[in-house]
Amino acid sequence: MKPIWIVDDDQSIRFVLEKALLREDLPTRSFTNTREVLAALEQAADDDQLAPQVLVSDIRMPGGSGLDLLDKIKALHPGLPVIIMTAFSDLDSAVSAFQGGAFEYLPKPFDLPRAVELIRRAVDESQREEVAEERMVAAPEMLGQAPAMQDVFRAIGRLSQSNVTVLITGESGSGKELVARALHKHSPRANGPFVAINTAAIPKDLLESELFGHERGAFTGAQTMRRGRFEQAEGGTLFLDEIGDMPFDLQTRLLRVLSDGHFYRVGGHNSVKANVRVIAATHQDLEQRVKLGGFREDLFHRLNVIRLRLPALRERGEDVPALTRHFLQVSARQLGVEPKRISDAALAKLAAFSFPGNVRQLENICHWLTVMAPAQLIEAKDLPPEVMAVGVGIGAEAHAAPEASVAAAPAAFVQPTASLPVAGGESLPAAHAVSEHVDTHAHAGTVSGWESGLEAEAQALLAAGRTDVWDVLSRRFESRLILTALANTRGRRIEAAQKLGIGRNTITRKIQELGIE
Repeated sequence: MKPIWIVDDDQSIRFVLEKALLREDLPTRSFTNTREVLAALEQAADDDQLAPQVLVSDIRMPGGSGLDLLDKIKALHPGLPVIIMTAFSDLDSAVSAFQGGAFEYLPKPFDLPRAVELIRRAVDESQREEVAEERMVAAPEMLGQAPAMQDVFRAIGRLSQSNVTVLITGESGSGKELVARALHKHSPRANGPFVAINTAAIPKDLLESELFGHERGAFTGAQTMRRGRFEQAEGGTLFLDEIGDMPFDLQTRLLRVLSDGHFYRVGGHNSVKANVRVIAATHQDLEQRVKLGGFREDLFHRLNVIRLRLPALRERGEDVPALTRHFLQVSARQLGVEPKRISDAALAKLAAFSFPGNVRQLENICHWLTVMAPAQLIEAKDLPPEVMAVGVGIGAEAHAAPEASVAAAPAAFVQPTASLPVAGGESLPAAHAVSEHVDTHAHAGTVSGWESGLEAEAQALLAAGRTDVWDVLSRRFESRLILTALANTRGRRIEAAQKLGIGRNTITRKIQELGIE
């Protein structure tokens, strides 16, 4: 394993950290100033094993500050976790270090076990980033370890030497065009063009011309002859996205092209040969569309030669961590910034989200985090509101069991006399009995008992003119959750944190923030 580099002009600090890390089987290398570190980095350029796994540096040292060293290291090794040590008087400087990409700061005098734990977390993060980078190089096209995605990959492999028509089905945002591009890339037509058209995004009056082209003078405004998408895809692949929304009369023309390989431009009299492989995609149930008369049955069978079903992201939750890290890397490259890291607690929160927008929504969330997350390490609290709301049932309503038992609801939202601590020692009564509100929402069929109680409490606070509703209810929810877990583990914090799926630092911080005794 690569060593932990310790940079501090105080010999006692170096000695204490060295001994503590060696007891944890973590190799170390110490330096007294920034010049020594930069010289050692130059030597390590030729041997990666000499490079640091994590760097721990003081802020104030002779010959250069830790913040200057941080800037230089991030330019040379952007993925290296750097922990800044600082006295309490330097706390503002430490906070500003996050802007330069620090992994975390360690205030002096520090608790030695906490320092070792923080360094070990940085080591884990460093190793995880190294693995993630290797996987990105190995899998630039598509990511997915879930069995359903492996089935898709196998199908792409089997179809690699075929020109057969393929129908891709799946929810919006699940990556249907990505699969179509992969099918094209690994087909005998890979050297030809890949042309995509969303049939639902183009007005009916223009779609025919977009697909088949038109002759000069075919209609008002047709000043020149124009080649359509079929001709543009000559020798390659034409991807027809959202084929279920294609107008019925155009379905007839498409069927003719698929049947005999010929078509006419709008206003044309000469047949044009189409040497094109067609891949279609839809989020709709085409069999149902056929039954309802909205889609031609003969066209459906012509398209449905090979069908690939793309799973929704909620069906492949094990892929969320790898996809998240991949999109954070992509987003950082697009914005020209250093890629952000994400904590295990934040990943667990994302994995619990239902992602109604599928992979596209996860990609957008990663763009949002790259811009909005305040530090280089993304914590659970940094996630966008729609993800954070899952903890209180909002955003997961579509998947909540309508017959959820009131008895199973958390006590914080059921017991009419219970109270929970909030900011400043204030106590608020828990929500009114859920039974008072269940009937009101029974017709919706999507809100469970405790969620109804939460909704009622929110309405009461809003009606009272409160402007801190989010903080009040979030603190009450978190307090009850932590108290319940601690009761279950008889006060053992680490075990409670494990059962809640959060880190032990997180539960300790929350206990302090929430004033839980």
